[in-house]
Amino acid sequence: MRHFPDSAVRGNIAFKSPPQIELDGKADRLSPGARIRDEQGMLAMTGALEGKEFVVNFRREAATGLVHEVWLLTAEEAKVKLAGEKK
Repeated sequence: MRHFPDSAVRGNIAFKSPPQIELDGKADRLSPGARIRDEQGMLAMTGALEGKEFVVNFRREAATGLVHEVWLLTAEEAKVKLAGEKK
């Protein structure tokens, strides 16, 4: 099981044409230089994820509010609640 930062938030992401995404059904954007980690912890390219949806943990850039770090979750990781998340 991977460790995620305490500031990470859970959500559902749908990758559109980079840098466009939908996060919990709302239009959003990835920041320039956004880092996306796949289920094995390897860097994933946004172009390869276009048209796909995942349960993720993510963090936003403080200065811009854009999504900057994304972790695609395994089924087991998605079952574990984050600190402060409603049951």
